[in-house]
Amino acid sequence: MRVIAGKYGGRPIRTPKGLAVRPTTDRTREALFNILNNYVEWEKLSVLELFCGTAAVSLEFISRGVSQLVCVDQNGRCVKAAKKLFSDFGVKEAKVQQMKAEIFVKKSTKRFDLIFMDPPYAMEGQPLLLARIFDRQLLCEGGMLILEHESQQQFEEIPYFDFSRKYGNSSLSFFIFHKNK
Repeated sequence: MRVIAGKYGGRPIRTPKGLAVRPTTDRTREALFNILNNYVEWEKLSVLELFCGTAAVSLEFISRGVSQLVCVDQNGRCVKAAKKLFSDFGVKEAKVQQMKAEIFVKKSTKRFDLIFMDPPYAMEGQPLLLARIFDRQLLCEGGMLILEHESQQQFEEIPYFDFSRKYGNSSLSFFIFHKNK
């Protein structure tokens, strides 16, 4: 894996062997950030990554100039790997927390401009977790939530759904939050 673009573009991303994660592929990350280039001003974003795993997606956000980023994962090895990755790149803008995503969503009082989620594809309750994020208004008005999921899963019926893009076995579904919807 490598950083796709930005100030760390081209640099390799090294992660520990045996980490029980399914990292977002270079192809999917590149497509994600090409889409986001049309929607966001990187320097003004506050970003939350739930189920951060290797934190490669978070590093892409930082590489593009995001100055406020929170990564959350329940796996201690993932948290340790994310902290090491940020340390190796000299990143100080990111906060990494070890916590179940559901608990973070329940306890957080901060609002974000963008939330990226890449839960285990087989995880049950994904629509409920999305609903809780929207109910708790963890997104700012007009904020975007992006869910990476298995392409066979469908999320078009979830409130705030905007569009989806398919990349082989993986898809990205985009949701735009509006309080009055």
